[in-house]
Amino acid sequence: MSQDHPSKKVSNSATPADFPALRSFLRGYFHQDMQDEYGSPEQAARQFCADANPEEVADVKQEWAAFLDRMKGQSLAEINHVFTGPWGSSYALHADDVRKISAIFQDSGEKSKK
Repeated sequence: MSQDHPSKKVSNSATPADFPALRSFLRGYFHQDMQDEYGSPEQAARQFCADANPEEVADVKQEWAAFLDRMKGQSLAEINHVFTGPWGSSYALHADDVRKISAIFQDSGEKSKK
């Protein structure tokens, strides 16, 4: 790919197959009724942590961090393009959503260590 489209190269390297647990989380909790069912992405992430077993939460937490690391330097629009495209999310995140979800996953890992 030419250097004229570096964001396309990065998003193409973040495929659903590389992040199966994260994709499953997005499809299962960030669906078209997410706001009606959970109220916010933050609450959807909290509900996932309550519903899932510790291994599932750990997998999503790890893949969330790895995805954000891989997408470093990309715009929020590019991240949303990946999530709402082949990954199956029906909700476009805001910057504050990303911070809050990251904090929830971080807290979930700390609680499971106690």
